[in-house]
Amino acid sequence: MAWLELITALALIQFSVFGALVGRARGTYGVRAPAVSGNEMFERYYRVQMNTLEQLVLFLPALWLGGQYMDVRWAAGLGGVYLLGRLLYLRSYIADPARRGPGFALTVLPSVILLVTALVHAARELLGR
Repeated sequence: MAWLELITALALIQFSVFGALVGRARGTYGVRAPAVSGNEMFERYYRVQMNTLEQLVLFLPALWLGGQYMDVRWAAGLGGVYLLGRLLYLRSYIADPARRGPGFALTVLPSVILLVTALVHAARELLGR
């Protein structure tokens, strides 16, 4: 399970870095707390962080559930795709939010694969197959 632990830690570190980028953007663009709007560039950083939080809620349980039913290295590999997808999402959303699609897809697809894998295998076990 060390592979899943590594991916989990990296995902949480990535989220923390995105939070630090939001903090830096606050200063750069003059958006004082508690405001979360007022400058478009700040809002882009903020939306990346919030979307990442939304995705973590799906990804982390899916990673651990999927890792129970598939080779843990495959699950970790899908986790790596998720991490790269989040990085691509950040870069594209900051540059032009309309170009965020590929990064978003690379974020969601691993979570869906992991979750479907867990559902199918759990259902098979429950049905005795």
